[in-house]
Amino acid sequence: MRIRIQYETVYTYATPPRSVIQVLRMTPRNHEGQHVIDWRLDIDANCILKASEDGFGNLVHTFTAMGPIPQLIVSAEGEVETFDTSGFVRNAIERFPPELYLRQSPLAIADERLKALATSMEGDSDHARLHALLDTLHEKLDFDTDPTHGVTTAARAYAAGAAVAADFAHIFIACAREMNVPARFVSGHIALPEDSGVRHAAHAWAEAYIPDYGWIGFDPALGKCPEESHVRVACALDHLGAAPVRGAQTGGDGEALDVRINVVDSQNQ
Repeated sequence: MRIRIQYETVYTYATPPRSVIQVLRMTPRNHEGQHVIDWRLDIDANCILKASEDGFGNLVHTFTAMGPIPQLIVSAEGEVETFDTSGFVRNAIERFPPELYLRQSPLAIADERLKALATSMEGDSDHARLHALLDTLHEKLDFDTDPTHGVTTAARAYAAGAAVAADFAHIFIACAREMNVPARFVSGHIALPEDSGVRHAAHAWAEAYIPDYGWIGFDPALGKCPEESHVRVACALDHLGAAPVRGAQTGGDGEALDVRINVVDSQNQ
């Protein structure tokens, strides 16, 4: 597929801040499952974008804008050609050994209920148990398709019985780590049919490491492994390390946020 992504984040402030600093993880990288044809970041402020890589191999851009700033628009746009790899993640940048991803992280800690869920998964291999977990979460939890509902912890989302895509990923990761399987969070996008009932939004899923296979993606929100409709952008221990935008401001008050995302199969437009 050739997937076109338009991603715009608009901040407005009742009282303009004196300065804003942001860290962006909005730029995808090439690997066996995708090739970035073109990509552009734009900030409607007088600032300099500084490019770097973080410890997980994600492309990172940072900027500081000096105010007063009544409104700030951060946008990304580009096209990515994707290929179906049956969920396998090959030739991606890997900075750490898989064992690092057994480490607990704030949003993906298993409480007693999640520990019991992980223990209950049946199968003759880690691969089989992870697929059982994928199916169980997809069937048991309601998929909250409203992207304005914030990300929460794995335990709280599981107790609520409804989750946004990032919550599904955190629950899967917490259970996988409890099963002694390295697992990590992935942020990205997905191109879905207009009649899917899912609003265009940043998507998220999990990846787990199995020695005989390497890294494999699992999308419990949709109940399947990532396909060519998925665009992988960043990975980390949980959402906090892979969020598209994180930042802080000096002064100011009354921030309002509007996120506009359009993800389409450009070949079928």
